[in-house]
Amino acid sequence: MTEVKEIDYGPLQELIGVWKGDKGMDIAPEPDGTEENPYYETITYTAAGDVTNAELQVLSVVHYRQIVTRKSNDEVFHDETGYWLWDPREEVIMHSLVIPRGVCLLAGANHQNLKDEEDNVIIEVEASIDNRDWGIVQSPFMQNNAKTTAFRHKIIVGNGKMSYSETTMLDIYGRTFEHTDQNELSRE
Repeated sequence: MTEVKEIDYGPLQELIGVWKGDKGMDIAPEPDGTEENPYYETITYTAAGDVTNAELQVLSVVHYRQIVTRKSNDEVFHDETGYWLWDPREEVIMHSLVIPRGVCLLAGANHQNLKDEEDNVIIEVEASIDNRDWGIVQSPFMQNNAKTTAFRHKIIVGNGKMSYSETTMLDIYGRTFEHTDQNELSRE
């Protein structure tokens, strides 16, 4: 009989599943100001098992795909994929993501096992262009025209509900802009 290996997904366990939400708000830069886009989305988090790095580090892996659609015209304006990773030995959480604009990043932080007053799990990560550990890579075009300089992501999840807020600092249109997204979702 084959023994089933138990994987410790830590705080990522609460994410696994399909989530839908229609209360999203995207605040994005425009050449002459700011654009506000109400949106709905589906995020699918899939348990992907674990991986061993250099025979020393074992990471629990959750793959995700996020599809974001404008309420105004039902067009997809954001399609993102990546991984959430949990290092249970070091209690480090990581978020690697790719968006089809020539931008990739690895955000991370020590997980503090934070919970809110309703016992929901709080997950927070960040990256910046100057951070040696949690960094941002982007194409030459994006570096010259819409450079991402920092990224912060906070998720609160539990009891079949999830909310998130995400801030991406951009150097775009001759100014620094705080591009934000937030939404509330329910597990399907």
